Order: sequence, then C-alpha cells, then structure tokens
Amino acid sequence: MADSKTILIAEDSSVILNLTKKILELQKYRIVSAKNGGEVMKQVESQQIDCVLMDINIPVKDGMECTREIRRHTDPRIAKIPVIAITGNANNYSMEQFREAGVTDYLPKPLDFDALVRVVKQYVG
Repeated sequence: MADSKTILIAEDSSVILNLTKKILELQKYRIVSAKNGGEVMKQVESQQIDCVLMDINIPVKDGMECTREIRRHTDPRIAKIPVIAITGNANNYSMEQFREAGVTDYLPKPLDFDALVRVVKQYVG
C-alpha cells in the first residue's frame, strides 16, 4: 500500500464523506478528510495529497476560496494538486468561475460513483 495515492475529501456531510471514502478505498486509495475549509490547508500542508475532492459548500472557508488558496501556495507541489469540485448547485457557478478559482474538474451532486472513480483515476492514476 506504500504506493497508494492519497485523496483528501473536503466534505461536511458525514453521509457523503463516508460513502465517497468507501468507494475510493475499494479502489485502493488512501483517504484523509477535512470537515471544513480551515482543515483543508492543514491537510495539504502536513502530508502528500494527490487529489482533493472539494465540496464547494463547506463551512469556514468555502471550496472556491480553498481552491484559490491551494493555487496560490508557495510550494509548487501543493499549488498543482488536482482539485475536483463537488457541488449540489453547480448551476450557481459557471465553468469560467471554476477555472478562475483553479478547479481542475467538477462533479455534480448527487454523486455518480462511477463518474467519481473515473474522474479521480483520470487525474491521479
């Protein structure tokens, strides 16, 4: 398992978090989580994260702000982490806004778990 990739799931709903975690663990990914935007930066700065699944509507700092912060990071390894936005109201944001924030890709809620696995594999391998 030493070569397994680590996915950070930034999600405040424990139901969605647990389901997503189980799906990705079945794909042999290592999962860490953040319940709010304040925890996201702590996680990416304290360990090697290969991809972030970012709920846009997390408390403290929303997913868009967290993504901007990741992109502005002085460590190039952190600044380049793929960020996949997950949102139940993607219609509130345009692809232009996602791109402006630095979002790599996005998945709508309710999550389609086949699409989740496909998109994560696309960016993480």
